[in-house]
Amino acid sequence: MTRSGSLHAHDTNHDHRRLSCDDLLASRDDTSESDNEEPVDCRGILGRRSGLYSETASSIRRQSASLHRRAFFVRCLALLCACFLSVGSHYASYILGPLKSRISRELGASHTEFSLLLSAFSLTSTISPAVAGIMASKFGTALTSILATSVILLGQVLLLIGEMYGNLRLMTLGLFVFGIAVSPLAVVQETIIVRFFKSHGLGVSLALGLLAGKGASFVAARTSYPLTEKFGTRAPFYVATFLAAVSFLVNLAYVFSVNYFVDGTCAELEAADIEDEARRRSVVNMTESQALEKVASKKRVNLRDVSKLGDVFWAYVGLNILCGAIWAPFTHLSANLIETRYGMPEQDAANTASYLLAGSIILYPICGYLVDRYKHTPIVVQLLLLSSTLTLLTYIWLAIPPDLTQTPIPAVLSFAIGHGFSPLLLVVLVPKIVSLRFVSTALGLHKSLEQSGSVIMQTVTGLILDWHRKSGQQKDHQFALQIVLDVFLVSNIVQFFTILGLAYLQRKKDLAVDAVLRADTPDSDTVSNSETEPLLATPTPRQRYASTNSQIRNAVRDELKTKEEIRRGSFFAFCSLLLIVFTWVLFMGTAYFRLGMKKHQ
Repeated sequence: MTRSGSLHAHDTNHDHRRLSCDDLLASRDDTSESDNEEPVDCRGILGRRSGLYSETASSIRRQSASLHRRAFFVRCLALLCACFLSVGSHYASYILGPLKSRISRELGASHTEFSLLLSAFSLTSTISPAVAGIMASKFGTALTSILATSVILLGQVLLLIGEMYGNLRLMTLGLFVFGIAVSPLAVVQETIIVRFFKSHGLGVSLALGLLAGKGASFVAARTSYPLTEKFGTRAPFYVATFLAAVSFLVNLAYVFSVNYFVDGTCAELEAADIEDEARRRSVVNMTESQALEKVASKKRVNLRDVSKLGDVFWAYVGLNILCGAIWAPFTHLSANLIETRYGMPEQDAANTASYLLAGSIILYPICGYLVDRYKHTPIVVQLLLLSSTLTLLTYIWLAIPPDLTQTPIPAVLSFAIGHGFSPLLLVVLVPKIVSLRFVSTALGLHKSLEQSGSVIMQTVTGLILDWHRKSGQQKDHQFALQIVLDVFLVSNIVQFFTILGLAYLQRKKDLAVDAVLRADTPDSDTVSNSETEPLLATPTPRQRYASTNSQIRNAVRDELKTKEEIRRGSFFAFCSLLLIVFTWVLFMGTAYFRLGMKKHQ
């Protein structure tokens, strides 16, 4: 059977995958073996743009308006599915915080035990996102997502059963199982959005995807206590289980529709897609099939490859650890902290603390628009600094003696605004640092190290807050709260300077690249400008793959990536592994003495 005859064996909707694989075969000897492809967003963190950093938009073949509209419609469907994937997990994640006082009272849980309950949810997220990133690279986002939503539903059912029988250990097990897949699902969700929207309003698209989860978190924090009062103690857990089931069903719909989404939007193929095409071609052309298998293998990522991602990436990882330490633990402890420090009633404290998560509902879309609108400026760094300043003001206000401040409202508002858009920025940074094949892996490491910081801080704060139990005096409890707030405050200051360091490393890298490019390519300013590209234009397969300019950029980066930088990358990777191990040792040791050996007094 000839090649032309084999083309008729494919459905017309399959042309995108076939043509994409043809382009991959044509360019596989040029750039596919590079360990350091350029980032998805060539402008980088600082939005700097020189001639050789511009995109090759002049190669775009204009398509009809009907194809543009169809691509836009299909992207919207894919985004809708991606948004619903995390609704159930985010709602379930935030129903326990407002119920801390009731759980402590009815189940006899101490501060440390409740912190362990929450940390059990986050503990496996110190490893599972990195594993999920590798799985998404190897098996595709569709299969990885269905595994994640299945585990989430199982964990939520165990949590519900544990609450029904008043079994704190079973609830902890449920959260442990639940937590295995929460962060991996977020990695898959964000990878899906980057894949379909990398050149079509990525900031706004990521904002909408994260907004769905944050909105569910806010609704959970706002309604869990009222649901308990009106319908009984199990009501929030029933709602969470129902939403987890809905997310699972939506995920099934996405899995069955993913080929339609890829063909309709001309999205870049994953390794799993290329392997599928290789199997199709094995019937008619074994040589092409074997070549595609090699291309697919190069699209997969091993964890050892992260040592080659550079200093900017590892500064970003350090920033994630600090963000995990000052964000999530505070939102979980805030209701009890406000109740105790300001003498507020339990319900009023829960309602007040729920507004900590309200800012994202408004600020995520605004932040996404700003990132897309001012993409040629260091807007991401500027917004990160603004966020860090606002959360710092929160901890300063709460650290001041409550007799002077009287109310937690200014601190709640400052945190709601500062934290309301910052998680989006951490995701937006990833395409500015790494190439598309590393996106899922980088997002996995981002989630893993952020959760490590969260678990460590959550466990340590629980231990500090239990100091007062030895004497049972209120002044000792207030002193413990003061220590916790001081720890948050110092961590926030370190986070602020880490953002400045990240920007400095990016600028240093850009200047070094520009210096080499100017010396080697004096006519680089003749490269065409990509701003003529319409926002919703559907890219052709050939647009996405290597051009002469991208080969020059890759060569320059390989030249500048010194052995010292790779050695530093290996060292930072080892330190990250040690941090994850320490997180598990801290949690397991605390859980053993608090939930296993120690009996309630």
